[in-house]
Amino acid sequence: MFSRLREDIANIMERDPAARSAWEVLTCYPGLHAIAWHRVAHWCWTHGLKWFGRFISHLARIVTGIEIHPGATIGRRVFIDHGFGVVIGETAEVGDECTIYQGVTLGGTSLSKGAKRHPTLERGVIVGAGAKVLGGFTVGEGAKVGSNAVVVKAVPAGATAVGNPAHIVQRDAQKLREQAAARMFEAYGVTPHGDDPLSTAIHGLVDHAVAQEQQINMIVTILRNAGMPCDSLPEVDKFDPEQLNKLVE
Repeated sequence: MFSRLREDIANIMERDPAARSAWEVLTCYPGLHAIAWHRVAHWCWTHGLKWFGRFISHLARIVTGIEIHPGATIGRRVFIDHGFGVVIGETAEVGDECTIYQGVTLGGTSLSKGAKRHPTLERGVIVGAGAKVLGGFTVGEGAKVGSNAVVVKAVPAGATAVGNPAHIVQRDAQKLREQAAARMFEAYGVTPHGDDPLSTAIHGLVDHAVAQEQQINMIVTILRNAGMPCDSLPEVDKFDPEQLNKLVE
């Protein structure tokens, strides 16, 4: 148990630039306390002491503001940053080296007892503040869930889910390899270049409209050079792609 605690402290020291000492992490980080209490509660739950498990979980929620059902499975080196308002349901599974920020819910959408109702986070998943991951599906290894996203379907490995309802952005294999090699950590599930699929789609439409306008102008010029009258074409407002792109940044 103490070796796992030292491992968790070292993990937090590595990931959180605000952590100044191991003593500060041990005494002042509610995410660490919640996971430590959960290990005791989970042991009770899996050894037939269901009430004790729930009671320990309840005490941990009062002290830390983080609610982890004793039946949930939490991996190694999981970092719950800030943590207030985090809720992790009974059948949830959180893999090694995952990061969960404040206000996150790993919730269920089914009332069937004994069924897999809550999500599974594979290794290295980052779930941003306020995100809701609801259902018995899997969020793949290295995936990111943006802040305040509402995810109700599986997220592929290495992808990013943003929005409400969440839209999935799939990373290409080369980027996945580069990120794995660099062990990139993206706080709050925010990527450096922005992965909002709606914004990406709109930028693509703007670029396509620019290309079409250039082609039309070229056709009109060719027709006029060939002596064909084009004066009857209606005048349209000047297309400003830079202004449109700024609106969707």
